[in-house]
Amino acid sequence: MLKARRILWAALSFALLLGSCKEDEDPTPSNTLTAKAGADQNVNAGSVVNLDGSASTDSENKPFEFSWAFSKKPAGSAANLASATTAKPTFTADLPGEYEVELTISNANGQSKDKVAITATVIEPIVIDANIRTKLTLTDRINNPAIPDYIVNANVSVNAELEIKPGVVIAFARDTRIEINDGGGVLLAKGDSAKPIRFIGKETTKGFWSGIVFRSSSSANTLEHVQVMHAGSKPLYATIKAGMAVLGAGRAEVNIKNCLFEQNAGYGLYLEYSVILASFEKNNFKDNTEAGILMGAENVKNLDTDSKFTNGNGRNVVEIFGSSLPKNATTEVVWKGFKDKTPYRILENIASDANWKLLPGVIIEVGRAGYITIEDGYFNAVGTETNNIIIRGAENSAAYWKGLLCFSTSDKNVIENAEVSGGGNIAIVSGKKANIAIYGGQSRMAIRKSVISNSGGYGIFVNYQGTINADVETVNTFKDNAQAKLLKE
Repeated sequence: MLKARRILWAALSFALLLGSCKEDEDPTPSNTLTAKAGADQNVNAGSVVNLDGSASTDSENKPFEFSWAFSKKPAGSAANLASATTAKPTFTADLPGEYEVELTISNANGQSKDKVAITATVIEPIVIDANIRTKLTLTDRINNPAIPDYIVNANVSVNAELEIKPGVVIAFARDTRIEINDGGGVLLAKGDSAKPIRFIGKETTKGFWSGIVFRSSSSANTLEHVQVMHAGSKPLYATIKAGMAVLGAGRAEVNIKNCLFEQNAGYGLYLEYSVILASFEKNNFKDNTEAGILMGAENVKNLDTDSKFTNGNGRNVVEIFGSSLPKNATTEVVWKGFKDKTPYRILENIASDANWKLLPGVIIEVGRAGYITIEDGYFNAVGTETNNIIIRGAENSAAYWKGLLCFSTSDKNVIENAEVSGGGNIAIVSGKKANIAIYGGQSRMAIRKSVISNSGGYGIFVNYQGTINADVETVNTFKDNAQAKLLKE
């Protein structure tokens, strides 16, 4: 009986001990979360993918946090999740292939995971191989600037209005070109900073396709936020290779703003004499085999100070072929200095009948066969003490170019706070070599506060009919001229 009581007491004590231990334990919360990453998707390569985890739940209606991450994407893809800690992140499927994104939701109750698969396929570009005879609008079909929306497999003539929307990429087959013709052809290519329009080669190598030719005289022709790349495989005019050529037989006209001319096997842009450069703003010329731009003197006044010509081109200059500045008695022709200090390079002779003014900061380089002639109007080149004007040879050496010859009788012919050097490689007039020559009946010029140097002959030559300021020898600095600083007949 006693033994039975002892057994009963032991069992009761053990039960009480167990009960006491359970009361001391912390309860473990159950996981009440369910992640739902959304339905699998099929999208076009280059498009934006919208993910949606808003169907995820907590059975106790407690708030939770979102975290998305790629668990798979195509080799080479640079896709990144935007807003990865929200219910609805996005990413761009930049390459074709399989993407897998995992959603994790979590709070104090635990966490839950789910995955969504996205399959991106390539949209085939539309082939353009016929001339454009009726109004046509090209839209952005693929949201990836590396993938062309359209392919040009043969030369295309534009004889009607062609409008190109932001983001459009047109890839050209080898040696092909597009020509915007007069008599109906118009190009409206207006991209924006986020979605530029791109004219590129099917192979993205310098000199793959021929380029763009403008013959249209429409004032509506506009390129804004356009990239012209990989052209220059064949000449667009005579022997000139360029990303784009504007040709003047019909007074072709174009507006060019915020455009990029890059990796062209030739010039970035060629402007034939007599074309109309209606506007030109904030353009960039990079890594072109020749200079960024080749043009006539009459359009230089339309260039803006913010455009850039000094980034890896064969010659980081604005090249100006032999041409003239026509007379306009009521308008001053102003050449401005570029903010990136790009020089103007005169390849041959510029003959001016205009009222021609150089602003402070202008740099003019002249080729070995080049010279400047002021025939009528006036030549006014007034710099400042801190921002002078420079006129020198294309190679900054003595006796490199011919010089500046002034026949003009205007009292506005002034050179001040300038450097003129390297002229006099051959006689400029009357058998005389000089940096500056003032010649002919009533010709005149005032030269002050300037440096006249490195002439192959005289610093300044004035014939017996010309006039120069009486203090020219004392208010200027003459250095390293092969003959006297001044010859005044």
